[in-house]
Amino acid sequence: MSSPLNMPVFTMLKSRMEMLGERQKTLAQNVANVSTPGYTANDVDVDKFNKALANGEVGGTNRRGVRMMTTNPGHIAAGTRAPLANGVSIQKSPDSETTLDGNSVVVEEQMMKMAETRMEFETAVQLYSKGLSLVRLAAKSPTR
Repeated sequence: MSSPLNMPVFTMLKSRMEMLGERQKTLAQNVANVSTPGYTANDVDVDKFNKALANGEVGGTNRRGVRMMTTNPGHIAAGTRAPLANGVSIQKSPDSETTLDGNSVVVEEQMMKMAETRMEFETAVQLYSKGLSLVRLAAKSPTR
């Protein structure tokens, strides 16, 4: 018997939460590099993820890893990064301003994106929780 958690609605919500988690990490990296000269802000390509989700391409087992790049031979070589959720890709997403040193991170804009991502994640968690409650209710034996 298949698990109720394998239902398409739960798979979709899980994929969405994975994408939002990856977006939160990416935005946090942007904030951490606010003083790095030449750093360009990144963000998750939400439109590409939504298209992949609509086409049923999200939720499979194909995962790819992303390696960190060293720009100086003195840098410590990094291992592989944790695999991104299916359908998630990171793209350059400069903010509205670029400083003289070439940094395109505006902390206020990043904080707004982080708050938006948190609200979307909380909504997905609530929907997941309500769905589980409905499954439990349906599986419950009738009472007198």
